[in-house]
Amino acid sequence: MFSLLPQAALSPLANPPPHRLSLAPRGPRRRSSVVVGALMSESPQKPADVSAPNICFPILVNGCTGKMGKAVAETALSAGLQLVPVSFSSLEKPGRTLKVGNTEIQIHGPSERESVLSSVSHEFPNVVVVDYTVPDAVNANVELYCKLGLPFVMGTTGGDRHMLYRTVQDANVYAVISPQMGKQVVAFIAAMEIMADQFPGAFSGYKLEAMESHQASKLDTSGTAKAVISCFQKLGVSFDMKQIKQIRDPKKQLEMVGVPEEHLSGHAFHLYHLTSPDETVSFEFQHNVCGRSIYAEGSIDAAVFLFKKVQSKAEQRIYDMIDVLREGNMR
Repeated sequence: MFSLLPQAALSPLANPPPHRLSLAPRGPRRRSSVVVGALMSESPQKPADVSAPNICFPILVNGCTGKMGKAVAETALSAGLQLVPVSFSSLEKPGRTLKVGNTEIQIHGPSERESVLSSVSHEFPNVVVVDYTVPDAVNANVELYCKLGLPFVMGTTGGDRHMLYRTVQDANVYAVISPQMGKQVVAFIAAMEIMADQFPGAFSGYKLEAMESHQASKLDTSGTAKAVISCFQKLGVSFDMKQIKQIRDPKKQLEMVGVPEEHLSGHAFHLYHLTSPDETVSFEFQHNVCGRSIYAEGSIDAAVFLFKKVQSKAEQRIYDMIDVLREGNMR
């Protein structure tokens, strides 16, 4: 059996401290253990100051009715960007509005999407769209953005990703597409990819256990977990994505995972535990996020990055968050 204990301080010690989230069986002390971890606690109510001097352009956040979309809209205002007072919902509720800061946002239903977005593209020719909707809407939204020639940041996970990329390539539209918008988490994934490329097979024969815990409203398996596990696969680990332990039950998140109660509605806890064939060596890679501001800030950085690419008429059209990281100048 394995235990999932609450998260506290992380330490690269052979004997892990108490209250540390763990998927590892408690074995003999002779086992060597390496822990790589990070805990990021963010407050969704108070977006960080991510002001971008001398840059102001219109930004439309599709999905403002959701907590992630609203956090992005708040961060856009904090950054001094012009928030387009329009968003969309999967429900047809005429006359619905949502206030973000001092901006009153009109919420439109699915039947109005194309006509409203077409009007937005004419009234705000430099607009950048940031999408935080739902997995089932991803491909239809991308088709519409491409049809209207709107540059966009896709923060929503799920959908048919192969079709998504093909649609954008065929339309030659500018886009940042990433399953993970948190800059520091992206940097961790990039480091994993470098290790996988330079040391393929380094963990051949090792057993992997993987756990991801998110708020109950997240419907799909973590794209971040899949990205990290794909690196472990290149490193020689045999693992089926269906083996990911996906936790959405708030009671388990409180008692087993150690998610703070105030962040049950917005968190991302990940743990990857590797054990050698003879069970004498173990490695743990862990990254935990409480709140949404890390993603909101990354999304705004991605939007600023994309706006600059559009204005400079860059030859490359499709980017990811690693491209954003490499560009630098992030807040």
